[in-house]
Amino acid sequence: MTEIVPDLAPLAWVYCLIATALAAALQRISGQGFGMLSAPLIALVAPEMLPTTLLILGALVGYRAMRADRSAVTLSELPPGLLGRLVGAILAAWLASALIGSGSLGVVIALVVFAAIGLSLLGVRVAISPGSLFGAGLAAGLMGTLTAIGAPPMALLYQYEERARAAAMQNTFFMCGMVFSFSALLWHGLVRTDHFGFALALTPAVFAGLQLAGPFNRVLGTIPARAVALGLAGASASLLLLRSLATG
Repeated sequence: MTEIVPDLAPLAWVYCLIATALAAALQRISGQGFGMLSAPLIALVAPEMLPTTLLILGALVGYRAMRADRSAVTLSELPPGLLGRLVGAILAAWLASALIGSGSLGVVIALVVFAAIGLSLLGVRVAISPGSLFGAGLAAGLMGTLTAIGAPPMALLYQYEERARAAAMQNTFFMCGMVFSFSALLWHGLVRTDHFGFALALTPAVFAGLQLAGPFNRVLGTIPARAVALGLAGASASLLLLRSLATG
């Protein structure tokens, strides 16, 4: 019988709550970072909960963050990006059954984080067009459905845009993408009761992280939130990769 929530030690629960809150704060500030940070961290203690639980939480994070900046959303740019995200999610769902619950998922998550960091650091200016939006959405759908890390392709497109607009667009794509990816996994029967229970248990951490985003941003001062997100994500992915290879 499937448990309602995973059987984790008290310290593991505290760890997951802190990881979720920090990831939500970084997503709110920079428009990316939720999956890149939370996925490798939570994979260390509850890999069986991924990616589904983070897709549920990611939709909530994206919605709350997008709603705060909705005036900066450009509606005309949404259709091609969302179409690409939907196609990517459908394609990835066919592959997900072979990875979810397997020992190789940790390695895949770590490698996707490294690829995401590479995309974020490329510094290449890509013109925002229907074609580039569809391509970024497709890549995000593939990455997001398999690992809950789908923000970097869109972040690459919007990295040179004004900060409020970039965060608003990325959070909008992020929110819708989480819904698409979750729906694709649900369609393939890869969603369990404990995924919902775990997401519900971590929901207070999401709201705490979103509330702390403002003070956290002020504490960072002149340090870009993206740099913090990438640094933490890289460190956690390295730890996850080493552990996965050692136990594999």
